[in-house]
Amino acid sequence: MTAEQRKQKISELLKENDSVRVTELSRLFDVSEVTIRSYLEDMEKKGLLSRVHGGAVSSYKPYYSMNLNQRLETNQKEKVEIAERVAAMICPNDTIMLNAGTTTLLVFRKFPADYNLSIVTNSISIALEASGNPNYNVILVGGAVNTKYQFTYGNDAVKQLRKYHADKLILSVDGIDKERGFTTYYNKESDVDIAMLEQSDTCIVAADRSKFGHKAFAKISDISVADYIVTNGSFSDEAKEEFQTLGVTLLT
Repeated sequence: MTAEQRKQKISELLKENDSVRVTELSRLFDVSEVTIRSYLEDMEKKGLLSRVHGGAVSSYKPYYSMNLNQRLETNQKEKVEIAERVAAMICPNDTIMLNAGTTTLLVFRKFPADYNLSIVTNSISIALEASGNPNYNVILVGGAVNTKYQFTYGNDAVKQLRKYHADKLILSVDGIDKERGFTTYYNKESDVDIAMLEQSDTCIVAADRSKFGHKAFAKISDISVADYIVTNGSFSDEAKEEFQTLGVTLLT
C-alpha cells in the first residue's frame, strides 16, 4: 500500500468514526507512529483533518471547532427541552457534579433557584453563573484551564474531585455508541469525567439525538455506567429495551 493509499484509507476511517488514533493507524498499516504523524500533518495542511493529541478528527465536523457560544446555539431548542427534563430530576439539598458542556450549562440554568444545592464542576461558565445564587454552594475544581471551552482539567482537577461525593452527576458527552460507549472529543477532560463518575451515586447523561451512533475521540466509559440518558427524538421500543438490558433508562 502506498502512502497516498494509506491517506485515503485514513480519510475513509474519519468519515466512518469521526476520529482516528496514531497508535491504531500504526498497527493497521504496520508502519511507525512517526510515519503516521507525517501523514496526518500533510493531510491537515490540505484541510482534510484536524490533529489533536494522539490522533486526528475530521475537519468536516464543525462542532469540534466551534467556540462555547456557537455550540450553545447548535440544537438549542432540543438541548433546552433536555435541560428541563434533567432539572426536574434534581431534589433540594442535592450535591450535584456537572462536567463542562453546553448541555450541562443549559441544565444548570434550569435548576430551581430556591433549592439549596451543592454544585461541583470543572466548568468555569457554570461556576461563574452559579456563584451568583446564595442558595448554591459552588466548588470549581482547579487544574489547567482550557480557555476556548472554559473548563479545568488535569491531575489537580482529578485529585480534588476524589475528595467529594455527589448524589447526582449530570454528564455531557459527544458520542454514544453501543460498542465504544460514551466518548468526548477532549482526551484531557475524559479523566475528569471518569473521576466524576466514580464519585457519584447516580449518573444522568444529557445528550441530544445527534450524539447517538457517534464515536468521538476519547472514551469516558461503557454505556452501562449510566443510570439515565435524557435525550430528544423518538426511539423504538426495541432500542429502549436494549438500553434497559444495560441497566440504563432512556428518557425522551
